[in-house]
Amino acid sequence: MATAVASVPRTGTVLADLLPASSAGRARVRDAALVLGGAVLTGITAQIAVPIPGSPVPVSGQTFAVLLVGTALGARRGFLSMALYALAGVVGMPWFAEARSGAAFPSFGYVLGMLLAATVVGALARRGADRSVLRTAGTMALGSTVVYAVGVPYLALATHMSLSQAVAAGLTPFLVGDALKAALAMGLLPSAWKLLGRRG
Repeated sequence: MATAVASVPRTGTVLADLLPASSAGRARVRDAALVLGGAVLTGITAQIAVPIPGSPVPVSGQTFAVLLVGTALGARRGFLSMALYALAGVVGMPWFAEARSGAAFPSFGYVLGMLLAATVVGALARRGADRSVLRTAGTMALGSTVVYAVGVPYLALATHMSLSQAVAAGLTPFLVGDALKAALAMGLLPSAWKLLGRRG
């Protein structure tokens, strides 16, 4: 029993830290690849988008990717990955939801919120918040809340909606989808830690 417990990576480690790097130079290359990969994953999942009647914000896989990247990479790499995603999109890469680019659209606030959300969930992951089902659920819920805390007020300002109208258009229609994404993460992340613990 003691051996099994000792094989589980200690708190302070995120999943990405378990990827081997034999030198400081290789660790930097690894981290750069992870940052780029997280941005690309987010851009790909953003294209899985379904328009919502009456809302300028589509349902997409983007938020799930952001929270997964932040949790797996940790706060610093997660933030850098989302910063790369946002910067590339602003300068013309068409990989925001519905193949958008630039910053002149009402849902851009959600992109900004994703930078903060990836940082928050990454910091929590270093404290072991992705290693059990319940803690992962709480982490995903908090990350989603951070995205909406930035995105919904931005939507209200950009479209001249009232705050209640922005909530109805930019938050309420997405709650069921967010619950499904959280359920997927609740199965995926703790299972990954258990698998790595057994292998260790």
